[in-house]
Amino acid sequence: MPRKAAAKTDAPADEAAPASTGRRSTRLAERPAPPPPPPKRSRKKRSSEEKEQTAEDKQVEPAAKKAKADDEAEAPAKEDATEKPASKAPASTKPASKASAKPSSKASAKPASSAKPASSAKPASKAGGSSTKAAADKADQPPTIPEVEMEEKETTIIPDEKPAEEPSKELQLGDTLPEWSFKNEKDEDIVVSQLAGEKGVVIFLFPKADTPGCTTQACGFRDIYSDFEKYGYVVYALSKDKPAAQSKWQTKQNLPYSLISDPNQKLIAALGAKAGTSTKRSHVVFEKGSGKLVEKKLGVKPADSPKQALEFIKKHHPDVAA
Repeated sequence: MPRKAAAKTDAPADEAAPASTGRRSTRLAERPAPPPPPPKRSRKKRSSEEKEQTAEDKQVEPAAKKAKADDEAEAPAKEDATEKPASKAPASTKPASKASAKPSSKASAKPASSAKPASSAKPASKAGGSSTKAAADKADQPPTIPEVEMEEKETTIIPDEKPAEEPSKELQLGDTLPEWSFKNEKDEDIVVSQLAGEKGVVIFLFPKADTPGCTTQACGFRDIYSDFEKYGYVVYALSKDKPAAQSKWQTKQNLPYSLISDPNQKLIAALGAKAGTSTKRSHVVFEKGSGKLVEKKLGVKPADSPKQALEFIKKHHPDVAA
């Protein structure tokens, strides 16, 4: 029985509940409505705007760097003028807020475009590079030899060849000894044109020193050398032997006269005694006083050559007492 009473008493409480809720709803209705919240941007829209901003920033930075590099390549006077807009461009790329990002990026892009004329300095740098390259290529090229120097070298060779090409003219009776210089047995210079003058000269020619026939001829002139001196003549021996060989032979045979070395057979040919590479046994006489050729005997025998030369001098100077 008590349980039923409780159920009855609970019923009025449930009926009173709707009345209380109705009062609270009226109170809420009487309050002013709060302002609506600002519309929230979608996440996708913000991410697209941020991507556009970063892409524009990336485009602006290389353009600013390129403009700065071009400005540094120009003259110092232009560097001061070009550095100022370049410095402003990066400052404008930093937006103060998200809303002002687009205008700042557009403004910063303008100096980059204005820096394009600075790229016109590139042709100048290319021109400078081409000029330096041309100068380097020119330096690498070998120096050209002037033609004048080549002509001078050719002219210097000609005088050296002249003595070898000079022909030896054979002396005839009445000619004098040429002004040629040779070496004697002492390796001293001797000018043959100075041999004949106040005294007469007898020159005997032989093929080779210290050979039997030549020794006979040389010793024959040695034995009657004093007779030649009585008539005012001096004796010289001529061959193509070297001075050292002649000196050795002179000492060995005790020869009182001087010997002339003619290795090229120049004087031998002029006296008409050259026979290929050999020498004809001969003797010639140049008159004292005039120095002229008055006697020339070619192809004589070794023992006869000294005697024949002395006999000619005696006949040529009959006034000289023996």
